[in-house]
Amino acid sequence: MCLIVFAWRPSHDIPLVLAANRDEFYDRPSLPLAAWEDAPGIYGGRDLQAGGTWLGVGPDGRFAALTNIRDPRQPPFGRSRGELPVQYLSGPLGPEAFLLDLAKRAGEYSAFNLLIGDRHELWMLSSRKGVPERLSEGLYGLSNADLDTPWPKVEKGKALLSECLIEPQTSSLLDLLHDGQQAADAILPDTGVGMNTERLLSSIFIATRSYGTLASTALLVKADGTRQLVERSYGPNGKHLGDVCLDLEP
Repeated sequence: MCLIVFAWRPSHDIPLVLAANRDEFYDRPSLPLAAWEDAPGIYGGRDLQAGGTWLGVGPDGRFAALTNIRDPRQPPFGRSRGELPVQYLSGPLGPEAFLLDLAKRAGEYSAFNLLIGDRHELWMLSSRKGVPERLSEGLYGLSNADLDTPWPKVEKGKALLSECLIEPQTSSLLDLLHDGQQAADAILPDTGVGMNTERLLSSIFIATRSYGTLASTALLVKADGTRQLVERSYGPNGKHLGDVCLDLEP
């Protein structure tokens, strides 16, 4: 997952409004959004290479989403970061307790950001910082750096999301996730991957022959616990492959 923009408004009729893009190589095998037969109550896409997920929802209003932290100097670690959302969604611990435990073993994984919550709380752990953070009400953006790092795609995504909050609809969230305009070179970050790659990764939606946005996800969580979850899948060059729409009761 390479971009997550979300509004957390615990006193609102729709406490969580979230839009997220997963960017990956198209040839990495995965399954689209669905119920997991081997994990009752969990709904999400599935990475078939390592078995985890990038975003999912679970019992008791649980939610989890993951991004990696871009650092080309970092050697790969043995355990897949995609197992972290699954551990939370399928486990007994609340958000704070889970992240406190995870902080002790975060070094087993390559650098990550994990966003988790339930109907009452929203928390985040950056493995780079190592300290769980409870999020207050607000509008946030998360890509492959710290929360609200002002990369062009994060700033643009937050601005577009703010326009959707008067009357949030999954269709408008999917529209904002399809913005393919690249940022001007003068405002690109320097994350050590070179100017051409920085330029390619600067857009909200990415489409090439080999790498790009595989899945766009829109999530609306209502105060009564009802959840509306839509995932739009893409193939090489941004070809639309299909949508999955789920309406989940509490």
